[in-house]
Amino acid sequence: MEFELPEEHRILRQTVRDFCEREVRPHAREWDREERFPHEIVPKLAELGLLGIKIPVAYGGSAMDMLSYAIVVEECARVDGSLALTVASHNGLGTGHVLAFGTEAQKQRYLSRAVTGEWLAAWALTEPGSGSDSAGMQTTAVRDGDDWVLNGTKMFITQGSVGGFTVVLARTNKAVKPQRGITAFIVEQTTPGYRASKKLEKYGCRSSDTVELTLENVRVKDEARLGEVDQGFYDTMSILDGGRVSIAAMALGLGRGALGMAVRYAKERSQFGRPIADFQAIQWMLADAQTRLDAAELLIHRAATLADQGKPFSQEASMAKLFASEVATAVCSDALQIHGGYGYTREFDVERHLRDAKLCEIGEGTSEVQRLVIAKHLLA
Repeated sequence: MEFELPEEHRILRQTVRDFCEREVRPHAREWDREERFPHEIVPKLAELGLLGIKIPVAYGGSAMDMLSYAIVVEECARVDGSLALTVASHNGLGTGHVLAFGTEAQKQRYLSRAVTGEWLAAWALTEPGSGSDSAGMQTTAVRDGDDWVLNGTKMFITQGSVGGFTVVLARTNKAVKPQRGITAFIVEQTTPGYRASKKLEKYGCRSSDTVELTLENVRVKDEARLGEVDQGFYDTMSILDGGRVSIAAMALGLGRGALGMAVRYAKERSQFGRPIADFQAIQWMLADAQTRLDAAELLIHRAATLADQGKPFSQEASMAKLFASEVATAVCSDALQIHGGYGYTREFDVERHLRDAKLCEIGEGTSEVQRLVIAKHLLA
């Protein structure tokens, strides 16, 4: 049984679940096979309020809390990891950065368009040579009068070619420690010099837009600067905490979806004259999966609740993300095993869930980075 939630959260869960069953499940396998971003679903997400989950009503948003955000992402991932990634990155990274550190003018311009789906948000931190070492970025922003000129390459950027604006992190001061010389900028994707130079072919989450970005003399006004000069790295770390809760929720949803498939298949598939659900080996796999997923849910809800209370939650977010992502991969793998040879084919969705789940151990900080973060807090 799932963890008991307040009534408003239970209603939200059911609403999103019904939406995904109706609008997403019939198409998710096709979107994945074609590796096509489903533009047609964006207006429907906006109509349901899922593109402005944490954005205040003043900008047209839904003004939900972090726990609601986690629930929405989980329910999307039950059906389609790619959709969950789109919703998570748009709400948690791109718009989240503007909401937390933007000026009133920036919020009016970008958040009001984000909630309607007119502009999806992207967030560009990672580079070909800097992944876990995010402060080692080489993209630069040089002051030129009232403008900034950006040059560099960004990698693994979600919504990088289908969004309306991208929050770009760039080095603005090489004379100080790497963490102290980074600044964020809002770059509209129609800006000259901004180019999605390569669409990435991926193992999983194939209908989520993921690209390499090239920035060639991208010129923006100082009013496009997001936050204080040289403070962007510290702002980024706070944004990542919330993002880790959402990726943990994505992992949980993928695991729950795969477990549901495994239970149904185990009841229907007969071998040696009886359903395979009657065999202890299968029962133990299912029992372990349910136990681990429930434990992951508790960790996620703890981190989300701390965030909603305005308390520090960095360690708790890393713990939730680490545990949920590794559990999801294991559960999806076992679910595929229960399906046997059929699970290894695209006739069943369980293989897609396993492919999608692996991303959760990498994105928003690898499992190795999460262990470093947890240990740092423990030893402080």
